Amino acid sequence: MNDTLLTIARRFSCRDFIDKPICESDLLTICKSALASPSGMNRQNWQIVLIENKVIIKEMEDEGLKNLQSYHDKTLYNRIMGRGGKLFYNAPCMIIIAIKERFPKGAELIDLGIVSQNISLAATSMGIDNCHCGFAAFCFAGTKGTEFKQKLQFFDGYECGLGVLLGYARESKKPHDLNLEKLTIIN
Repeated sequence: MNDTLLTIARRFSCRDFIDKPICESDLLTICKSALASPSGMNRQNWQIVLIENKVIIKEMEDEGLKNLQSYHDKTLYNRIMGRGGKLFYNAPCMIIIAIKERFPKGAELIDLGIVSQNISLAATSMGIDNCHCGFAAFCFAGTKGTEFKQKLQFFDGYECGLGVLLGYARESKKPHDLNLEKLTIIN
């Protein structure tokens, strides 16, 4: 098996990071891997925002939890609280991928998926654990959403697409099992 396939096979979603910083050159390499992502018509309708500031990450997490708690359906909030009450699992840094809606509507989501996967695979190949984090969007859903966009210097018209948490796992986990029932082959 080649290195790329080995990286894909060993990647897992880390939900328990230790407090250990990632060196700047590794973070820059990961960000460059994001910027190298292909996009529809090469529009590159993303902005990569690397956040290492633990105070900002904590503010975002607190706001996201507050917003989740305010929803009528408490299912997701209760699940997170049952896992320790952390949206970002103590990750020492995260990347927010900000996106801008494009025509046809939803095309930006394809590009978002490509960028986030480039980040995850680059990080995994370098021994840096990670987790795609849709919870990041909850930070922008309430009254502080505009404030966070300003703090994170979002481009005009851009919204939070997805977060990718980066760090080192407290303990390595086994990737999920492949479900071959999800595969259809047409000959």
